[in-house]
Amino acid sequence: MTGGRDALLERVVAWFAVNGVGDTSLRTIAAGVGSSHRMLIYHFGSRDGLLEAVVAVTWGEQKRTLAGLLESAADPYTVAYSFWHRIADEASVFGPLFFEVAAAAMHGKPWAVLLKQWIEEWKTVLTTLFVRAGHDEAEAAQLAHMTLALARGLLFELAITGNDASDRASADNAIRTFLESTRTTTR
Repeated sequence: MTGGRDALLERVVAWFAVNGVGDTSLRTIAAGVGSSHRMLIYHFGSRDGLLEAVVAVTWGEQKRTLAGLLESAADPYTVAYSFWHRIADEASVFGPLFFEVAAAAMHGKPWAVLLKQWIEEWKTVLTTLFVRAGHDEAEAAQLAHMTLALARGLLFELAITGNDASDRASADNAIRTFLESTRTTTR
């Protein structure tokens, strides 16, 4: 990626986070980010190419953040709590975009297919964390699935409520309670 492309993509992601994807035209997007539709076509080829780049960069950043946390903390629960706080902090901004992309993936939109891959990668990472915490592989995989479902539900709620202090405290407590209930006694 070029610096100009990266900067443009960053503005597009921020614009989509505020305005949503919908069936917005390249011209509308370009006007919203201070560019031209020709520049968007030059850098991304098409509207679908732009949307695919948005999905890739947004969830690529999440993946890099988690990788850094995994390297920095030995305790898997510390990693889980740290990452939860990061994504919950961004729920009111990026939550609507995530759920809009998720709906597009459910409808088989080619530009959203990376989200399916991302979810599978999350299951693998969370399974690894639960194995590191002392669970056998099968139990760890089930806990990973449950953790993803709980986190998505809480993020959905935070995205709708605007992540106010009481809702956030309640969501944080739900994650903490669930994760604490998964701690093994034989580590």
